Amino acid sequence: MTTKKTNLSEYNPDMIPSGKDLRIGIVVSEWNSTITNSLLEGAYSTLIKHGVADENITVEHVPGSFELPTGAKFMFKYGKYDAVICLGCVIQGETRHFDFICDAVANAIAQLAMDENRPVIFGVLTTNDMQQAIDRSGGKHGNKGVEAAITALKMADMRLRMKKSIAK
Repeated sequence: MTTKKTNLSEYNPDMIPSGKDLRIGIVVSEWNSTITNSLLEGAYSTLIKHGVADENITVEHVPGSFELPTGAKFMFKYGKYDAVICLGCVIQGETRHFDFICDAVANAIAQLAMDENRPVIFGVLTTNDMQQAIDRSGGKHGNKGVEAAITALKMADMRLRMKKSIAK
């Protein structure tokens, strides 16, 4: 859980590997688009800042967070990506729908990463209310999209380093 002192956008840029030769996919939920567009902006600008070429970033939109794993699966099946970032926002309502969606999406993203043997990044906000979503999509707690992009860069780099070490 994010604490009051945590800023999702704070990191040491010297500790981030270059994305110069990486191809990154981003799947973004259209639901809660004010929030998810801010997450996308944070992720995209962070990838560019760390050397990923504009032409090596592909953005696709899906209707809701539940469709993020399927969108990521399509990206791996029909494209050559080193990592795929899933960006969404699920806000608690009056029913258990929130619990089912969050659980299904988290589990499907984790399973897809295992099946594909490539990083699939969980950049989905699961908040109690809209204010918490705003605070974590560019507000007082930073931007989860930035954090997701950094995670994608680190995990893609790790995968490539592991592949090279095995090839030796």
